[in-house]
Amino acid sequence: MTTHRQELARLRKIEGQIRGVQKMIDDKRYCIDILTQLSSVVGAIMSVEENILDRHLKGCVQESFRKGSREDRQRKVEEVIEALRRFRRY
Repeated sequence: MTTHRQELARLRKIEGQIRGVQKMIDDKRYCIDILTQLSSVVGAIMSVEENILDRHLKGCVQESFRKGSREDRQRKVEEVIEALRRFRRY
């Protein structure tokens, strides 16, 4: 399981990739090359998203089910369902 610090490092790398794509566009590089790089960026962002969701489920949600009230558990379930709905939109 990754930590927030590890995800920050990955996001900084993604930030560098975005700057690289901007430079490719400024340099009028071949569109397919730009799209390839953008696909890589999207995949990296999705990986960060999955890691953070994994940590949330294994940490916050699991803890709620161990020690939380029934209402707290229900809130966590609803929170995860809503998050998954949002993630599926793209």
